[in-house]
Amino acid sequence: METRDARNSGGREKKGAMSIKVHEKDGIMVFDLAGEIRLSDNFTPALHRQVSEQLNEGKVNILLNFAKVDFIDSYGIGDIVASYLAVKEKKGRLKLACLSPKIWLIFHYSGLTRILEIFDSEEKALQSFS
Repeated sequence: METRDARNSGGREKKGAMSIKVHEKDGIMVFDLAGEIRLSDNFTPALHRQVSEQLNEGKVNILLNFAKVDFIDSYGIGDIVASYLAVKEKKGRLKLACLSPKIWLIFHYSGLTRILEIFDSEEKALQSFS
């Protein structure tokens, strides 16, 4: 008899999947992230793919709003670093806003708070692009 828990066939839990809503505000592409930024079944770096789509349209200033992000794993960190490097290559700017204390610590311990611009609020982050 096979026993199963709350994991999918890949052995990873199926909860809090990441969602991304993109909108433009004052010429800045704002990505409202929600859920968990983690390795998923499709192995597609969803955030980096969507950032690349914006870059291909000439929209090089990107704000990632983490207000509704519950969790990030090393794969998610890699997705953000890949997005940052793609934006930098196009001479744009990628900034982060509204990280929870737990998420901020992950960025801090990984050394990314020295590289990425991180703001307490979306408003402050948007103002920093001027």
